[in-house]
Amino acid sequence: MAAGEAGGAVLGTAAERLFSLSGLFAVYKPKGPTSAGVLNLLKERLLAEAGVQTNENKRNQVLKIGHGGTLDSAAAGVLVVGIGKGTKMLRTMLAGSKKYTAIGMLGKATDTLDATGKVTEEKPYDQVTKGDLENVLQKFTGQIMQVPPLYSALKKDGERLSTLMKRGEAVEAKPARPVRVYSLSLQQFQPPLFTLDVECGGGFYVRSLVSDIGKELSTCATVQELTRTKQGPFTLEEHALHEDKWTIDEIARSLEHCTALLPREAPHKKLKTEHPGETAVICE
Repeated sequence: MAAGEAGGAVLGTAAERLFSLSGLFAVYKPKGPTSAGVLNLLKERLLAEAGVQTNENKRNQVLKIGHGGTLDSAAAGVLVVGIGKGTKMLRTMLAGSKKYTAIGMLGKATDTLDATGKVTEEKPYDQVTKGDLENVLQKFTGQIMQVPPLYSALKKDGERLSTLMKRGEAVEAKPARPVRVYSLSLQQFQPPLFTLDVECGGGFYVRSLVSDIGKELSTCATVQELTRTKQGPFTLEEHALHEDKWTIDEIARSLEHCTALLPREAPHKKLKTEHPGETAVICE
């Protein structure tokens, strides 16, 4: 392109590149914002770089983008993003395995099962040994039954349970459901804190796991820190783009790199998730 060409042509080229992007990649979600909030910020950044006015979008210029499974606001880590035709592949991320590192705290329970909630119970934990904790973990490996947290993205009558709870509405716990834990190990034990590495299937809640471990040890426990280190083939270290890399060029490179990670399945094939309450969030 000649240096003297109008700036509008340059913006047009950037927009064309943006709207031609298609596939799956991963971003780093920091602790604090919601997964939907991170997705909206990413979308705003890309449209601004391309010089596209969001309020003037024509129907054929809609940027289709989505994420493959909510990560708690209080959690950080890998968030898989689909762009263009890649949004049709996001359901594979819901059913696939995920890895987390969680720091739990013995002796306290909260209404959200993590550090953001109100303390609902306190119990002594001095009797708990490292051996006790390691032995209990065996009970939570394999296919287990788990009750999802009340504060969650699961829905009742079209609204998230967490939204209903925050409004003060009475919410009944969802029934226990089968979930799969592929591996679970204790990495550190410094009472009251303990660090777990867990690999699990779709529909699994680490907050519920930590709470259940506390009960099994005749005390209580809550999550203090939670990081998703892997989702499907995407890892935190190798694939998650931090905010300073949210550019058209970086995402194009990431899409090219990540194509080799994905199974050779027809992208239009509809896949059922393990749990019907899970949804891939797509915005246009």
